[in-house]
Amino acid sequence: MAEKNDRPIKKVAIIVAKGSIEDVYAGLVMANGAVMEGIECKLFFTFFGLDAITKRRQNKLKTGTVGNPAMRMPGGLPFPTLLGILPGVEAGVSAMMKKQMEALDIPPVDEFLDMIVAGGGEVYACKLAFDMFKLKREDLCEHVKDVITVGKFYELAGGEGSQIIFT
Repeated sequence: MAEKNDRPIKKVAIIVAKGSIEDVYAGLVMANGAVMEGIECKLFFTFFGLDAITKRRQNKLKTGTVGNPAMRMPGGLPFPTLLGILPGVEAGVSAMMKKQMEALDIPPVDEFLDMIVAGGGEVYACKLAFDMFKLKREDLCEHVKDVITVGKFYELAGGEGSQIIFT
């Protein structure tokens, strides 16, 4: 691992705006990788991404089965999007994805956030989405450092060597 000052990227801010398993985990994997490499990391959860930091939803995320052109069935055949409208299909696909992640020792969302915060990462909720969804501070998990405006997020995310990533 190179020293933090030797890296062209010294700080990364990751915006998580979607609440599906694959979208949330994209942000979590990138954030965890950043803190493991000594890169300062801030996660900003907005709109449906707030599900990942809402206590009652964070470990109940689903995979969208309708309109997901990248989804494949076992064997590599494209997943017929019409199947996604049938009752139980989304839950079954989500359970299968979680089982595959568990087999790879990928932690659930709350544990992943534990690791990121323990490594020095910071977690923020978007004030606009927070207010829009009528959330209360007690609805959020303990990892959330603050509920902030996008302007404050840009202030925290900026500086030389910083990158903003939207997942």
